[in-house]
Amino acid sequence: MALKTEPIIVNIGPQHPSTHGVFRLRVAFDGEVVQDIEPVFGYLHRGSEKLAEERTYTQVITLTDRLDYLAAMSNNLAYCVAVEKLMGIEAPERAKYIRTMIAELQRIASHLMAQGFFLQDLGAFATPIMYMFREREKILDLFEMACGARITYSYMRVGGVNADLPPEFMPYLTTFINEMPAHIDEYEGLLRENEILITRTKNVGILPADLAINGSITGPVLRASGVAWDLRKSDPYEAYGKVKFEIPVGSVGDNYDRFLVRLEEMRQSVRIIKQCMEQMPPGPHRVDLPMLLRPRKGDAYGSIEGPKGELGFYLVSDGGVSPYRCAIRSSSYINLNLLKEMLVGWKMQDLITIFGSLDVNMGEVDR
Repeated sequence: MALKTEPIIVNIGPQHPSTHGVFRLRVAFDGEVVQDIEPVFGYLHRGSEKLAEERTYTQVITLTDRLDYLAAMSNNLAYCVAVEKLMGIEAPERAKYIRTMIAELQRIASHLMAQGFFLQDLGAFATPIMYMFREREKILDLFEMACGARITYSYMRVGGVNADLPPEFMPYLTTFINEMPAHIDEYEGLLRENEILITRTKNVGILPADLAINGSITGPVLRASGVAWDLRKSDPYEAYGKVKFEIPVGSVGDNYDRFLVRLEEMRQSVRIIKQCMEQMPPGPHRVDLPMLLRPRKGDAYGSIEGPKGELGFYLVSDGGVSPYRCAIRSSSYINLNLLKEMLVGWKMQDLITIFGSLDVNMGEVDR
């Protein structure tokens, strides 16, 4: 005879290491099994979209740094692409290659943190994440050379980038690109067949492809479900139409596939950066524009394939110096849409790993 138990409600977060920031879940448990969840957002809300209406188009770039603060360069780029569409201008060819290269470095840095913290959630305390911090530091060194900052960059500009790359940048990048494939092999060698990783992730938190598509999921989470959708291929921007790369996909859509897809995406990013270094032409790094931009009345939507999925900005102009309206399509927020479907029926320990495998950033969710 089955033991009859009463469900209990447990608050997880907002201040908890496994919630990756300030995210709160109210979870109904039957014993250890998740019966229901209620996500609670808003603890990191800064009103970025509203603040954008009070700033000039260039000043808004600094707000985008604070969205997904582990991928600030990608946020800068998505916003600048949207403003350029609104104004009907295009960045010079050299700027496109610089932006592509920087965006792929940012993807590697973001994936390193996603993988490191995911393994931390599995109980692999400290060692893997320290390995990944090691390589991320080198990327931050490169960003510091390019713009003088290590976290909030504001490097991208409407019509290009703030400054051309300094002379010491390319030699350092060459060394990094030559070393990085061996580091990725090292991660894979240490982790791919790890018994604990396999037990805790294979066939856990499965997200079927049709459910992912209906939920507007994008990025590595969607591709791990077997859907080869990537804006860099389907709607190429910057220099992506001129470089060759593959779209890694999974077959099951579980935690393990999401881990493997991010690992392989880092390899593809290295491949893209190498091609950009070979193809980058000389020339201006930025279009000459007035200090105050005044796009004509109208609206535009610009988006990129960020490390966590499609990141887009919808801008409305009334002809003034500030956006009349700015709305952000946050991949982290939308990728949480199906959290309940993914968690119900699993146990407490699986809840932590499934959530960790989604790689969300609350700065982008609460914006």
